[in-house]
Amino acid sequence: MALKTRNKVSAAFNMSSMTDIVFLLLIFFMITSTLISPNALDLVLPKSNSQSSETPTTSVSITRDKTFAVERNIVDFNNLEQVLKQKLAGKDKPTISLHADKDVPVEYVVKVMNIAKNNRYRVILATSSK
Repeated sequence: MALKTRNKVSAAFNMSSMTDIVFLLLIFFMITSTLISPNALDLVLPKSNSQSSETPTTSVSITRDKTFAVERNIVDFNNLEQVLKQKLAGKDKPTISLHADKDVPVEYVVKVMNIAKNNRYRVILATSSK
């Protein structure tokens, strides 16, 4: 008489829990990667060892081809001061983060710094770490 056992050990592995975790991690990394890019303009910043603890109110970028942008919006230099006045109106201790490509002549950086000095804005020169 052949007796069969009712409890058989199954060698199958259920992957549904693992795929849920993988998809959750994928969604998490996709969301956080879009939050990391503060400046969408492609700039090669000069190198520096020191960092500022000041939080900028707005940012001004100067690209290699001498194009000015205020927070990703391309602005003509003649309108730059007016745009900054509108952005920083009513702000307590307005601070500008100046992102200038390392190949931009110093005179363009000085022009933005003069606008900031005339309107009593603080300026932080953005650099990349060494």
